Amino acid sequence: MLHRLKRHPIPIQARFRYCLVLTYAFPVEILQPLLPPGLTVDEWNGAGFVAVAMVQTERLRPVGLPAALGSDFFLTGYRVFATYRTAEGRTLRGLRILRSDANKRRMVWGGNLLTHYQYRLCEADVRFVDGILDVRVRSGDQQADIDLTAHVDREVAEPPAGIFSTWKEARRFAGPLPYTFDYEKETHSIVRIKGMREHWNPRPVPVEVREVSMLRSAIFKGVGARFASAFYTSGIDYRWERGITEQLGTSSP
Repeated sequence: MLHRLKRHPIPIQARFRYCLVLTYAFPVEILQPLLPPGLTVDEWNGAGFVAVAMVQTERLRPVGLPAALGSDFFLTGYRVFATYRTAEGRTLRGLRILRSDANKRRMVWGGNLLTHYQYRLCEADVRFVDGILDVRVRSGDQQADIDLTAHVDREVAEPPAGIFSTWKEARRFAGPLPYTFDYEKETHSIVRIKGMREHWNPRPVPVEVREVSMLRSAIFKGVGARFASAFYTSGIDYRWERGITEQLGTSSP
């Protein structure tokens, strides 16, 4: 029963050397069909949001293994901000992953074995010099190409007009949330993975985006994304717990 193996069955830990997250706004009706049963778009002022995360990951490994046995790689991930109402009636905020790309084959293989995060192999040319982060990612199918420059030694005074009024509002959609949600169609269940982070202090930074090809994907039905924010942070210790499975329409985890 291979679907049971994809429930994030073991706790994982890693360190993020740095993390850049771009957030884009879409109409809720465009994003809701991208979510499985049990999840609802997390709205703000009538909009839903997609995060594009770029993470230099270090020493990713099962909890308890020595750091020397961990994997270092560059990751890009595309996530929809969503909410889930548990059988006990709690509303949880989290992310539904649409796609992940990594530049190490071992990570792609392991990620697809143990999760539903849809890993693919990419080429990543990342340069970080004097506060300037240049990211160029090329995916095999050209559906997840990225080309941008972020000035991470600067800050932006105000968020772009029309979506968030303050950076405090924007930080609600600035990247990792307490949960990541999977859907297991074999059992009509939601798998939720709780994440815990340390030293998470994102700063709004200016970014020059030349290409994020995923935003032109057919899944967005030709609706143009509205840039909402770019946040940068570094030196983050992260841990993901074992996934918890809850069948939809029942009270049994």
